[in-house]
Amino acid sequence: MELSLIKSLKKTIKHWYIPLLVGIFFIIVSVVSFAWPESSLLALSLLFAFSFLFGGLSEIVFSLANRVQLDNWGWSLAFGIVTSIVGILLLLNPALSITTLAFYIGFVVLFRSISTIGFAMDIKKYGSKNWGALLVLGIIGTIVAFILIWNPIFAGLSVVILIALSFLFAGLFNIFLSLQLRKLHKSSKKISAKLVEKYEDLMKEIREEWND
Repeated sequence: MELSLIKSLKKTIKHWYIPLLVGIFFIIVSVVSFAWPESSLLALSLLFAFSFLFGGLSEIVFSLANRVQLDNWGWSLAFGIVTSIVGILLLLNPALSITTLAFYIGFVVLFRSISTIGFAMDIKKYGSKNWGALLVLGIIGTIVAFILIWNPIFAGLSVVILIALSFLFAGLFNIFLSLQLRKLHKSSKKISAKLVEKYEDLMKEIREEWND
């Protein structure tokens, strides 16, 4: 079986900048939430709804564009679909209670944080020096998500601040991911056709050995 990282290097990553744009947008949403936490719940709900819808659709486009290049594109597609659904639900019913809003957002953040931890473990296997920062983001995001889902002691502005933190961590993750994909994008262009051919021949020999 081919190593995922080597396999992905064989083809250029497409639209690596999409997670970067989503990350910047999420951080802007976080800053707005921090700056005006006293805004009406309806306004915040609509802001979060459009954020999730934009992020989800972007994730879907990115995953489908790279379904050949990336082995784990299905997880990215699933996350994009879930995020888009949450965004649509918030748009259809923006007048939610703060508890319900926190539950929706906490669920998405939990899903993202767990995948972040898994991604950190994956890039650690390939010798990346940046896996630790990604792991920390995933752990903190998971803790915040659990608080949002089961928040018996937090209410009012406290929940808004937690939601803002969630968007902040999601934004940082997307930016970090985009930078890693950019490195992969640049590396794939540097691989010579001759080296790829050698790799193909080696994998063919390995498969033949396994089948004997």
